[in-house]
Amino acid sequence: MHSQYAPPSPSSPSSSSSPSSSSRLLRRALLPFVAAVALLGTAGTSVVTAAESCGSIITAPLAPPAPADDPCPSTDPVVCRIRVLPMDEKVEAQRVRMQYHGLLEDMHRTEANMREAGFTDEEIARELVAMRNQAKEITRAGMSPEEVRVLEERNIAKYGNPLGPTADQLYAKYGSWQQVIDASMRTSYAVDRELGLEYRPCPV
Repeated sequence: MHSQYAPPSPSSPSSSSSPSSSSRLLRRALLPFVAAVALLGTAGTSVVTAAESCGSIITAPLAPPAPADDPCPSTDPVVCRIRVLPMDEKVEAQRVRMQYHGLLEDMHRTEANMREAGFTDEEIARELVAMRNQAKEITRAGMSPEEVRVLEERNIAKYGNPLGPTADQLYAKYGSWQQVIDASMRTSYAVDRELGLEYRPCPV
């Protein structure tokens, strides 16, 4: 796939800065533009049916609500919360999760465009972590206050941040920016399964 974000050719007019300095400045200038273009797509573009091979795929019908006093088999409080939701709220939670998967597709396209434009792994990782946190804010707008509270309490307990880990926290955990990139585009298999979904990244 060809990108419109490639740096200009060496014959383009340049300032008195060195080529390497100019290239770094250009990449920094392109960074917000690349991200903005990725976020322009609607979140629903990657939502697909089970017959298709990628995106947000419905794999099973939603389970009926579990009794509130039924022991939860999962250690994830989000999964435990989903299990007891009334059916109409489960349907909405599934819709929001599919929207979140669509935003992950935006992130995959952003990574591909930034790599073609010459950004470093660290620059890509920082942008994708920011996009992931932005995606969380967008999808949580469709959740109940109680659901948002459960998510934020879990993240505050683990990361000291209601939206989840920062890029630097992820780097300290994984030790490489490439692994931060990979982690930023993961989705919780347990949460997806509880909502009858599977996420498969589409080719870019």
